[in-house]
Amino acid sequence: MAPEKKPHLQPLSSWSVIPLELAGLVLRLLPAYADRARFAAVCPQWRAAVRQLQNPPVPPPPAVAAARQLLPPSLPLLVLPDGTFYSIPCDKLFHFPGCGFAGYDSTCGSWLVFSRDDGCFLVDPFSREKVTLPALSSVRLRPPNAVAKWSYEHGSSDAYPYYTWMHMEEYEKLHIQKLILCSANLVAALVGVGHCQILICQPGSLSWSVRARDELKMFEDMAFYQGRLYVVTEGEDLLVVNISQDHSTGDPHVSKIGRVIKDKDYPSYYEHLVFRDNFSPHKKLYLVESCGMLLMVRRTVWVQHRELYDDRCIARQSEFEVFEADFEHSRWVKVSSVGGDQVLFLGRSCSRAVHVSRYRLPGDRIFFLDDYAEENAGQYRYDESNTSCSAYDMRLGEVSSPYPMIFWTRCREMRAVAWLFPQD
Repeated sequence: MAPEKKPHLQPLSSWSVIPLELAGLVLRLLPAYADRARFAAVCPQWRAAVRQLQNPPVPPPPAVAAARQLLPPSLPLLVLPDGTFYSIPCDKLFHFPGCGFAGYDSTCGSWLVFSRDDGCFLVDPFSREKVTLPALSSVRLRPPNAVAKWSYEHGSSDAYPYYTWMHMEEYEKLHIQKLILCSANLVAALVGVGHCQILICQPGSLSWSVRARDELKMFEDMAFYQGRLYVVTEGEDLLVVNISQDHSTGDPHVSKIGRVIKDKDYPSYYEHLVFRDNFSPHKKLYLVESCGMLLMVRRTVWVQHRELYDDRCIARQSEFEVFEADFEHSRWVKVSSVGGDQVLFLGRSCSRAVHVSRYRLPGDRIFFLDDYAEENAGQYRYDESNTSCSAYDMRLGEVSSPYPMIFWTRCREMRAVAWLFPQD
């Protein structure tokens, strides 16, 4: 039997000369974006190799395409509003060299969202790309002649017959709860605190579009799934947002909002969650795409009262339930697992499902943040001054702190702590 032939490897003339395939193999073993950044910082040649793998030309050359198959996206970064980052699973602060990103309002995939009086803009700290958006004060009403209606009783005025965008615009500071860059020509935003409205625009345009006469709703989350925009309400109804274009200007606008799923079991949710030893439930909902499915994650925050119905209550343990949208039968179907290879990273501004087995990390978990924001005002507070990211194990039903060295102080300015996803 002839001896097995071994591949002949040409000696490298220099460590700086690294084949793309080898670079892909090395980077595959580095799940943290910070480690990949350090790899690229070794020398210009290694930096060029990383750039080719992460941002190849279209279509990429065969060598780049083959090596790129070895390189999955890195794990997300945890971003703090003071402009610092943690690169999971590293527990040391990470800084993008030469740039400051403090004061952002939200995140959107790999983008940081900034809202200013003179306009909004998105910044990608990985590529340094920037997208300009209109200011929230620059809104095109549909219909354009809509006016706010009021009822006057006993010397005071109230919104009539219900609260609309025009009432909110006059009385509240406009706040982006969530923004999605749906495509190169479409941006959608949930604006408001609690009661929200959906705004639509094109990048670079001068104004947003809004359905002026629609009643503001308690929208919990929004997702762009299989080419369509969806929102979920506090009552766990799933709505689809139909987008049309203005025939004269070409600008997008919301033409219709239809109900896809009406949750018949929502009232019974609170009927069965009675007080348990002075504990009451508070609910948060998230939408996230995973393995081609649209999932709704229901997070129940159990709040402890000093006395029954006492307003001075403290947030304690969180529990999670996951439901898949069954579009054919218009219902939510509860699932017991998010997948042995999947981790859901949940945040109020941005959520994603990530494959983790290739990084030798345990799956079927949900990483979440406290979502310490205006939505909690008057409902509950936290007992400890510091907070961090936590993980919920779907198999065990238990919450743990996977990275105890990563923490930050709770305060109003830190409400926008969020996940940032490289190569989004």
